Amino acid sequence: MRRCRLHVVGASGSGTTTLGRALADAWSVPHADADDYFWVPSDPPYVEKRPEAERVRLMRSVFAPREAWVLSGSAMGWGDDVVAGCDAVVFLTLDAEERLRRLQQREAARSAGRDVDAEAWGAFLDWARGYDDPGFTGRSRVAHEAWLDGLDQPVLRLDSAASPGALRDAVLAWEPSTP
Repeated sequence: MRRCRLHVVGASGSGTTTLGRALADAWSVPHADADDYFWVPSDPPYVEKRPEAERVRLMRSVFAPREAWVLSGSAMGWGDDVVAGCDAVVFLTLDAEERLRRLQQREAARSAGRDVDAEAWGAFLDWARGYDDPGFTGRSRVAHEAWLDGLDQPVLRLDSAASPGALRDAVLAWEPSTP
């Protein structure tokens, strides 16, 4: 795949940020993560949501006008105008048990030596578990699939149990055609 505007999306813990960074590095283009636009920076992080219009305005001012970039993380619903400017989408899936293991490992590394808000962490894990529940009303596999079906861009589906290098290489080798 040539340098382009690419959106890498999947459940929390599926590796979208890791793959997005690897692709941006391979192409020498900017990498943006949806969480950096969704949340107001804070300590502890992920406490205050940024208003939708402000998220999109920031994306349009920071990276969207560029010729090529990689956006990782879900912008489903609130960032659809920016996603419409993408040339292609990569959708990562991963076994739920492995996703939750990765999330716990990531949080342990992120919070090493710091107090953890157990209630907030528990609420986040409950939300993350909901992704694979067909009846879950939040961001879920069912919602992602429906959203993907409505896109005009080609979608590459990958199982992110593969190594980050193998995933990067699969995307770089991909020659998408329009759906």
